[in-house]
Order: sequence, then structure tokens, then C-alpha cells
Amino acid sequence: MDMCEYVRNSGLGPRLPNSDRVFSEHGWFATNQFLLEVIFHNRMKQYDCLTNDSSIASAIFVPFYTGLDVARHLWNTDSDVRDSGGFELVRLLKRKPEWKRWWGRDHFFAAGRITWDFRRSANKNDPDWGTKFLYLPESKNMTGLVIESSPWNSNDFGIPYPTYFHPANDAEIFQWQNKMRKQKRRNLFSFAGAPRPDRPDSIRNQLINQCESAKKCMLIHCNNWKNKCHKPAELMKMFQSSVFCLQPPGDSYTRRSTFDSILAGCIPVFFHPGSAYIQYLWHFPREFTKYSVFIPMYEVRNGKVSIQKVLENISSQRVEKMREEIINLIPKIIYADPRCKLETLEDAFDVTVKGVLERVRRIKDDMRKGRDDSFGYDERQSWKYRWLGKLKEHEWDPYFSGSFDSRNFTNF
Repeated sequence: MDMCEYVRNSGLGPRLPNSDRVFSEHGWFATNQFLLEVIFHNRMKQYDCLTNDSSIASAIFVPFYTGLDVARHLWNTDSDVRDSGGFELVRLLKRKPEWKRWWGRDHFFAAGRITWDFRRSANKNDPDWGTKFLYLPESKNMTGLVIESSPWNSNDFGIPYPTYFHPANDAEIFQWQNKMRKQKRRNLFSFAGAPRPDRPDSIRNQLINQCESAKKCMLIHCNNWKNKCHKPAELMKMFQSSVFCLQPPGDSYTRRSTFDSILAGCIPVFFHPGSAYIQYLWHFPREFTKYSVFIPMYEVRNGKVSIQKVLENISSQRVEKMREEIINLIPKIIYADPRCKLETLEDAFDVTVKGVLERVRRIKDDMRKGRDDSFGYDERQSWKYRWLGKLKEHEWDPYFSGSFDSRNFTNF
């Protein structure tokens, strides 16, 4: 794919027309979901608290486009070629005096792809996919910001996928929120996606079948590049007309669709805790029942649940509260136009930087005291430690008892 068109407008992509009146008048772009690092870098250039003196910096941002680098070589069979950019970066960083001050523990970077594109396993039985950038010792010292993090590793953190909406000011956000509050929603639930016939654990076939047989469900098939699934106006129109939006795992745990649907005021329905709850801890409330519905994927796979009945049994009062909760979340899950500044609201970038600074502060405090609390637990329990702050047994343990590869999400 030629990405040149999408790096226009500081990484937001070309402007979207509003001929169908699906969008508001300003702030809408055909943003590619993998352009996060470009958007993040351009926002960072406008950050109020930048300094050229690294000795007084609270944290150091590394403006390396990790995702775009790996995208050039993802289908190259030569793993050395895929790894070359990451190796070159860490060699450069290690020579810097800033690195030696905290050995990179105060460094952070944004990568506009899912974590699995940077975690090629050394096990020959695992897929030969991506790079091993996040497994490098130097990368483990840094904080990685990715659109999907690993439940079993402690050096990356999930932050929202880019949506199509990049407002220039607070007023554009308030206008959009009010529009979503007034929206008429004729569909009880909807789903945009394609089946995953090569994944025996996928529940997408069951969801598609249930949606097709339900009178109150709208379905957009995403089985080729020419259908409505790749037209922002069609997707947003469906989300805006739906009370609930189904968000099952696809090629990985997470989906951009989650954030597009929240932007449209559509309550997300999740089937795996790795799709949102343990991912976006800086951006979503810990009380996930306030803004979403959780239906265990094994109940869908085993044919034990009717999604329509579950959603119909949710009271209208609770639906209203949940919708208001997600509409209030909108500022935190969008990236404002990097060329402008919001006045009073914090967007996904602001929330992320606050999270990074707090993490770096804790790491520095621990290092000053001679301890390294970041690795004071079994790293494969990272999801639980971040979620609970402790490692006691949890009902979600079976979802994360296996390991991620190209075939399975869970042994559950």
C-alpha cells in the first residue's frame, strides 16, 4: 500500500467529504489505522513542556517510526532485513549520554501497529512474522506505546487506534458529542467484519449467523476491499444507527472498530478481556460494565447464548447511562489535529503522555532506592498486575493461560 496519501495533514490523511451528512462539518479525515506514530510525533512537536536539555527532562521521546519501518518488510522472508531498522536504532541510542543516565528506562516511543508485529519468537515452531524489536534488551528498558499490547510482557502499553475524527478545538468535540446524544438508533446491534475460517477458535462465524437471523441487527460484510467496510461514511452511519456494536477478536485481540463505534456513541460488546479491558488502562474506566457489555466468547462458540436476548434484557435506563459514559469518553479516545490545540479537554495523546510520565517517575524512584519494581513479578502475569495490582487468582486467568500466535487467542 502506498502510504504517501495518508501522511498528508500531519498524518491524518486526506479530508473526508460530508456529502451524506454523517460527519460534522470539520475535523474528519481518511486516517489510516497504522499512522499512529506519525500523528503522535506531530502532536509531540506541539507539546507545551518540551526541553532541549535532556538533563532536566522527565522523559525522552524517541521519534522512530517503528511501525512504518517494519511495514516495508513484513512479507520479506529475510528476518535480518526485517530486524535491521530496530538494531540500528538501539545502536544509536546506546551511544547517547542520555541513555546511560537511566539506561533507557526514561525513554518511550510510539509504534503504530500491534505488539505481535514486533515480537517474532525465537521458537522455530512459531510463525516467522515481524521483527523481534520488542524483545531486544534495550527495547525492554523503554516504554513502548502500541495500538495493542501484550498481556504477557511489561514493556508495552496499549493506546487507542486513530479514528477518523481529529478536532481542532473543544467546540468541535462538544458539537459532535451533542449530535451523538440526539442520534436515532434503529438497530439493537450491529457488526462490521469478516469470518476467520482459518481460526478454529474464532467466533465470527457465529456472530455473523446470529446477526443475519436477527431482525434488529445490521451487518456489513468485510470480505473484500470494494465493500462498505472500507468506506468511513458507511461504517459511521451503521454505528450511529446502532445501540450496541459487536467487537470480537479478529486477526488479534483488538480492533480499530472499537474506537470508531465509541466515537459514534455505540456501546461496545466485547467477548475477550484482551480486546479492551486489559489494554487501554489509561483511557478506559476500570469498571468496564459502566461503558460496555461482556459476553464470554466460549458461550458464543458453544451456542449457549443469544446475543439479541442478552442485549434486549438490558434496561433502557442502563442503556442511557452506558451511552452517556461512552460519549463522555470520546475526548480521551481521539487524537486532536496536531496543528491545533484543545483548550480545556484532554485527548488520547494527553492521557497517554500523563501515563508515561507517571510510569517513568515510579521507575526512577525505584531505581534510586535500589530496586526495580517493574520486574518484581512473573512477567507473564503482566496483564493481571496492571489490572489488579496483585497476582491473585482471577476469573480471566483461562483467557491468558496460553500464548498468542497466528492460530489461537486462548486455550479457554
